[in-house]
Amino acid sequence: PKEIALKLHERVMTPISTSEMERRWAAVQAIMKKRGIDAIVMQSNNDFLGGYVKWFTDIPAKHSYPRSVIFHASGEITVVEMGNRNTSAHLGGTDLVHRGVANIHYTPAFYSVNYTDTYHPDLIIRELKTRGHKSIAWLCPGALPYRFVTSIESALGGQAQFSDITDAIDQIKAIKSPEELALIREVAKMQDAAFAAVLSAIRPGMSDAELIAIAEHQGRLLGSEQGIFLGSSAPLGIRAGFLDSHYHARTIERGDHFTILIENNGAGGHYAELARTIVLGRASSELLEAFAAMKDAQDHTLSLLKPGARAADIADAHDKYMIARGYPAETRLYAHGQGYDLVERPLIRADETMMIEKDMSIVVHPGFANEAMFSVICDNYLIEADGPGACLHSTPKKIFEV
Repeated sequence: PKEIALKLHERVMTPISTSEMERRWAAVQAIMKKRGIDAIVMQSNNDFLGGYVKWFTDIPAKHSYPRSVIFHASGEITVVEMGNRNTSAHLGGTDLVHRGVANIHYTPAFYSVNYTDTYHPDLIIRELKTRGHKSIAWLCPGALPYRFVTSIESALGGQAQFSDITDAIDQIKAIKSPEELALIREVAKMQDAAFAAVLSAIRPGMSDAELIAIAEHQGRLLGSEQGIFLGSSAPLGIRAGFLDSHYHARTIERGDHFTILIENNGAGGHYAELARTIVLGRASSELLEAFAAMKDAQDHTLSLLKPGARAADIADAHDKYMIARGYPAETRLYAHGQGYDLVERPLIRADETMMIEKDMSIVVHPGFANEAMFSVICDNYLIEADGPGACLHSTPKKIFEV
């Protein structure tokens, strides 16, 4: 019965405040006004690396189902998402869940079914034409499906100009508000609890899958909606690196070591990540030495993460630091921003143009691997006026021997 039904907004895990959503929208509108942009178009299909849709609407895309969003210069939002064909919800911006959303248009489109490729763009085109938008900006166009982009640009050819607003939005998104900073601290606490559960449960005879499931379960109990859990076990002298769930069948034995990376989201959908190594017995001197070196490398990077510093300069300094101590230079990514995306700007890497600024959330995870070992440390920090504050994770920075 309608009178006893639990309202949808009461089911949301950790809703972002309306004032925070309005702060984001106002910051974007200021850029749109300055550039003469009528609408921003975006789409995500997951909430691992699809945080733009979540940032604008407080609702993530999930399970590879596309969720498309138009943010209009007026501040209204149009959404296209999974649902019954030829149906719409006209909300007028007042819905308690879909805040700021004027209309939601539904369509059953799937990436695995190619003839539905135009279902989302068809509804986006209709909305853009109806409103007469002449200046349209893509948000993260490299993540948009080919037919999504080409269909819209072809349909509006000669009627509208297209641009890319991603860099400007990234700059806003990278600087966390007080509300976001508080939520990110809670995510780190949740991950500490997840690791503590693993540390308490680990026993010979367990599989990697069983042990990692404990971390995931603990996270869900504490408000996580999803995440990635990587890790593996191996005898000392054989690398125990970050492997995904397809490779978690091994049984852990006495004397083995086990490395885990917990990178699930938590309160409000924000991400952090924590990595540590556990030894069922005594750690080897080689493993202890390599871990100490990675901890020192993390401290070195933290000493450089100050407002106004260039990410590329920090990356260069890290490479020189590692090489001077007999370790290889970084060829992938060892530190980066986080928020609604597991990886977001700034990247601490040579190709990053963004500067370090106050109130960024940065994870630092230097690592070293060879055939005989994998050594890593991973923790999150918030950038304060003079550099990183205290580590957000309270898990001790050590090799755990049990």
